[in-house]
Amino acid sequence: MTNTPLHGLRVVELARILAGPWAGQTLADLGAEVVKIEAPEGDDTRKWGPPFIDRGDDVAAGYFHACNRGKKSVVVDFRTPEGKADLLGLIAEADVLIENFKVGGLAKYGLDYDSLEAANPRLVYCSVTGFGQTGPYAPRAGYDFLMQGMSGIMSVTGEMGGEPQKCGIAITDLFTGLYSVIAIQAALAHREKTGKGQHIDMSLLDVATAVTANQAWNFLASGNAPGLTGNAHPNIVPYQVFPTSDGHVIIACGNDGQYQRFCTVLNRDDLATQEDYVTNPLRVQNRDVLVPILQVETVKFTKADLLAACDANTVPAGPINNLKELFDDPHIQSRGMQIELDGLPAVRSPMRFSGSELATKTAAPKLGAHTAELLRKT
Repeated sequence: MTNTPLHGLRVVELARILAGPWAGQTLADLGAEVVKIEAPEGDDTRKWGPPFIDRGDDVAAGYFHACNRGKKSVVVDFRTPEGKADLLGLIAEADVLIENFKVGGLAKYGLDYDSLEAANPRLVYCSVTGFGQTGPYAPRAGYDFLMQGMSGIMSVTGEMGGEPQKCGIAITDLFTGLYSVIAIQAALAHREKTGKGQHIDMSLLDVATAVTANQAWNFLASGNAPGLTGNAHPNIVPYQVFPTSDGHVIIACGNDGQYQRFCTVLNRDDLATQEDYVTNPLRVQNRDVLVPILQVETVKFTKADLLAACDANTVPAGPINNLKELFDDPHIQSRGMQIELDGLPAVRSPMRFSGSELATKTAAPKLGAHTAELLRKT
């Protein structure tokens, strides 16, 4: 497809698990040719099930399919002279290489950036590791779960008085994949000006630290480390889960006007003008008094009735869906977020362009499906 943003770009992906493959998948969605290099046994996530997708001559876990659509799979054992030669041939024609080996792990094979730069000075080489290429932790292996803990993310996730919790998805891996794509595209833009590629050093812990965002600034501005607040927002009230007579809903009042309209929904206009609650800073200061009052009122509604009343009064509110409810949602369906690739279900990339297309056309590749094509073997 020539109308994709990255048409003509070739990416060699020497990455496994999630962060590197997520970067590769995003580049593939944008039209790059992404060649996934796999060992003979395949990416680890091919076995991370159940559930598994059985295509007769290929069985791979749903996890693998989640982060490898649109790619080509080439089986190469670069520990052998023949395999290394094959891989170097692919890299010589590549614009981008993504790898997530331990620091220095590829140097002994001559596949590190310094070794490859001379032969392909335009190569953009993105290394994804747990702790980066420098620093005392650089030699360590890194996993998303560890990063959520070390970065402080888990210290602000979970119910007050309970156990710190990780997010239900591997957010550090996913954010690292997306930051890697941003960095790769920036390096490609720099290459257009200078003619030279460069080495990108992506660290899971750096990314996890960066995305602490307002919580980091809550600490930096006050000197006090924020703690567990459950579903309550540290800086906004009311902005949390509220009970109803048949379940729970999310209320997210981001300004004073929305709060005032929420009070109207609850038939408590008096709370909108009470001096302790008229501004968000006052509501944050007095949340321990205000929130229980609001909860007494919300529980008088069913979920459906409260959400309908909030919608009618332009109060931001929403249900807490499970994934079946998500994909049954008429808005998600209207946006075409569930798609089909090669007869298999998939989730569409969220990127939409007015003048370009996405290249989301093929499912995750079968192991070694493109080895003969790309290495010209019979």
